[in-house]
Amino acid sequence: MSNLELEPQETLCGTGQAGPAAHVELIVPRDVPLGGPRAMPVRRTLPSKERSLIGAWCFLDHYGPDDVSLTGGMHVPPHPHTGLQTVSWLFTGEIEHRDSAGHHALVRPGELNLMTAGRGINHSEYSTPGTTVLHGAQLWVALPDGARHTEPDFERYVPGAVVVADPDGNAAGEARIFLGTLAGSASPVRTHTPLLGVEILLPPEAEAVIEVDPGFEHGFLADNAPALVERTEVPARTLAYVAPGASALRIGNPGMAPLRLLLLGGAPFDEEITMWWNFVGRGHEEIVEYRDAWQREIGAVPDGTAGDADRFGPVVELTGGDSALPAPELPHVRLRPRGGSRERNAR
Repeated sequence: MSNLELEPQETLCGTGQAGPAAHVELIVPRDVPLGGPRAMPVRRTLPSKERSLIGAWCFLDHYGPDDVSLTGGMHVPPHPHTGLQTVSWLFTGEIEHRDSAGHHALVRPGELNLMTAGRGINHSEYSTPGTTVLHGAQLWVALPDGARHTEPDFERYVPGAVVVADPDGNAAGEARIFLGTLAGSASPVRTHTPLLGVEILLPPEAEAVIEVDPGFEHGFLADNAPALVERTEVPARTLAYVAPGASALRIGNPGMAPLRLLLLGGAPFDEEITMWWNFVGRGHEEIVEYRDAWQREIGAVPDGTAGDADRFGPVVELTGGDSALPAPELPHVRLRPRGGSRERNAR
């Protein structure tokens, strides 16, 4: 998914100062329109003023349930990415994905679709004609320096359900592990930093204890109803952050309807990165280079010079009349990379 903001803010990414393991920090989403006059609204919790990353997770858009007849659904023309992976995870609906690495896929509920941008990729995303309700999450993962220039790629994985237990060891709900390892189940999908990505379903008034890596920081997104994380009330559509240190985390459904949560985790990402629009780079010069290459490639520069086709390339088998998205104007200040241990020590 593209960041369609016309004036995207420079994001200075870091993990923040680690606090007590049991402390829960709530991150309230901000509304962002995805598109034009009939824009599909999304709720963004990463990056935020409170926190830029959870592990290498650097972007989280949560959307729906969205009535496609009212908003037009997801309509994201070809656009570029660098230095990251996109994770598409649907609850309801269907999205058609095409990219310049030659992949054409239908994204469906309960199926991980992981696109690696690496050195550069161009892709499009549209909800399918048969979709009436669209509901899910789009996430980005920052690639470490050793992997960020890799060739673009695309993977699909369908995880099965595993049981999560209550404090007495009895079955309390189910989980689908799409990245990493939890509850004795592991995703085979390779990541470039230690990561965790899980969908958890809890029945009414259920409580579960999740054993986790104490070296990870974690985030729980309450999807459709309020949740409890370490006995802290988490409103629906809010992200709850827990710092490294805990080997087990207690979650609960205080309501009378089933609850869905997304659990994200990862080792603190210690590299400095700059994220602007759809690019993740290592400083101002790289972001300018990526933007210029994209603008040349789509013919959006005054002199009409040929672009660097080796970086992004055209989307495979693209149909319809949509033009590629031009990049917004860069801010009139120098982009400043931050993050890693320097930012954590400053907080």
